[in-house]
Amino acid sequence: MTKIKFEGRMLFLVDDEQVMQAQLNGDSPSIDHVRLRDDISTDEITPLPVLVNFDATLGLYAHTGFKAGLARPIGERAILDGGFSVLVGGSRYGKGSSREHSPLAEYSAGVRLVIAKSFERIYRQNCDNIGLITSTDFSLLEKIRNGEEIDIDVLTQGRDALAAAILKTGGLLSFGQRFMRDVDVGTGDSDGRPRTLVEKIMARHALKIEGRNWDMRPGTGGFVRADFRFIHEYYTGMAAHMLASRFGEQLKLHDPESIILFEDHNSYSHRSPTHVRNNLLGGIRNLSVAHRAFAAKYGLKDHGYLVGEEGSEGISHAMMAELYALPGQILVGTDSHTPHSGALGCFAYGVGTTDMANAFVTGACRLTAPESLLIRIEGQRMPGVTAKDIVLHLLADPRIKAGGGVGKVFEFAGPAIEAMSTDERATLTNMTAELGGLTGIVAPDEETVRFIRERRGVDIVIEDWMHSDADAIYSGEIVIDCSTLGPMLASPGDPGNGIALAQLGKIVKIDIAYGGSCTAGKREDFDHYHEVLRWAADRGLKIADGVTLFLQCGTVQVRDYCVSKGYLDTFREVGAEMLQPACGACGQCGPGVSTRADEVTISAINRNFPGRGGPGSVWLASPPTVAASAVAGEILSFEELKARYA
Repeated sequence: MTKIKFEGRMLFLVDDEQVMQAQLNGDSPSIDHVRLRDDISTDEITPLPVLVNFDATLGLYAHTGFKAGLARPIGERAILDGGFSVLVGGSRYGKGSSREHSPLAEYSAGVRLVIAKSFERIYRQNCDNIGLITSTDFSLLEKIRNGEEIDIDVLTQGRDALAAAILKTGGLLSFGQRFMRDVDVGTGDSDGRPRTLVEKIMARHALKIEGRNWDMRPGTGGFVRADFRFIHEYYTGMAAHMLASRFGEQLKLHDPESIILFEDHNSYSHRSPTHVRNNLLGGIRNLSVAHRAFAAKYGLKDHGYLVGEEGSEGISHAMMAELYALPGQILVGTDSHTPHSGALGCFAYGVGTTDMANAFVTGACRLTAPESLLIRIEGQRMPGVTAKDIVLHLLADPRIKAGGGVGKVFEFAGPAIEAMSTDERATLTNMTAELGGLTGIVAPDEETVRFIRERRGVDIVIEDWMHSDADAIYSGEIVIDCSTLGPMLASPGDPGNGIALAQLGKIVKIDIAYGGSCTAGKREDFDHYHEVLRWAADRGLKIADGVTLFLQCGTVQVRDYCVSKGYLDTFREVGAEMLQPACGACGQCGPGVSTRADEVTISAINRNFPGRGGPGSVWLASPPTVAASAVAGEILSFEELKARYA
């Protein structure tokens, strides 16, 4: 039995700058005398400037974005030079982006164990894959302080058998090399029990691994064969580095036809204040070089930059829904917003770099069988209320804020869902990432058929099995009567800081308005932007003085749609700046990022964690609210704007 002794120091991650500074200076407080910080995001563990690194250099920058109050007390090399081997945090540790840079930075800084009240799914899985141990057992702290050696079985207690086996083997690539040479795909045969749609899809894609019988009960781990695997430029170089280190340069990829690459994040980085200020453009070019070299070496499909102009072909998960995803498929991508395509009735989920590297060579994608949470959306939406308002309301639900959705499937159903377009459904499934879920899904129907015919000119048939059984088992149910909802906001700091716009109770002046990203760069989103701005233009109104409105499509298909509808003329008329497709300001990768702490942004993107949109504060809102606020110069709804200028 393997025993581990943690020789280094412990660092309690708290919301008190003085306590943090004292620890960095050598103090070792007791767990009884500190208040651990919740909701530590991967944006804080590895802020944007760090992401140009994809090797052990990351260890120099671990937690340099961590906030204690208004301060960022952890400087470069602080964890590495401080000799910390154990980090301790609160609930929902590692929420946010799927970036494996975060656990790799911790590991490279000497951290070998992270203890927290709870973990986000992708972060924890990424830790497993590189051999960084995570635990929710706080009784380990006393053993570590006493200098005890701890059995690996104790450290992995409570984890599913696959997670424990991966950790004991030294990480996922070692496990894959040893156990996943020859695998068979399941048949989808039913054992007679009622099943959810995701359970049915899993059964049709599950792999039979040597020595591991996976019955797919919730909480158990196994592997599935994905119909598509996709990666973008922030992760490609890291994946290539991992594969070359493990397998050498003569590497054969499994079914390269089903691997798709995207350069979607950095095409506007030359206009990002963060990238320019931090001299990151050289590092960004290196990411692109590594990405393109990997695509060329293996002859992979690569959706890249537009030729002769700014921007890219589109955002990875948005393009997957536009061009590739089909009902009943499994899609796996290196982005937490991969669930976007769940709007088409497929099982789409995000993974880290090691997961994808392993999937490239074995064709096997790691999965912990999830529970499903049924979200029934009843009633008829009031004018001006969008899917973004509904998901911001759901994010503020106490059950969700307490972590009730972590790792679960969010199955969206009900009359309001049936009446929604696929674009609107995609807003809900996309933001499953913010809800803490594994994925979101909507059962395919005639709207799905219409969407695929419109976008691809292809007719599909919804098969009889593509729905949840009437008596399928769910972990819980949340019912939302959207007829009672008005426009919503999320106040700065977290997407879960939901507040009804009508209850804002103060004037919030804005400096920047941004409409775009995978969440809000779809055709119907631009219908909303245009409706508001055309109304304003017809009354001689323009974007308010001192405010800049950026509008950015998610894909070239959306851009071409806007051109065909004449929307660009309206946007120019009111003074908005139209940007070519890219992730843009959502990841600080383009215009729309604040440059000062006193700047206020209203944005239709999906997250507003500290530092996510620059040093200023970011409010989240729906597309019509963003456009209306840009005209008014302050946060307000389209209905309020119309009333003001009646």
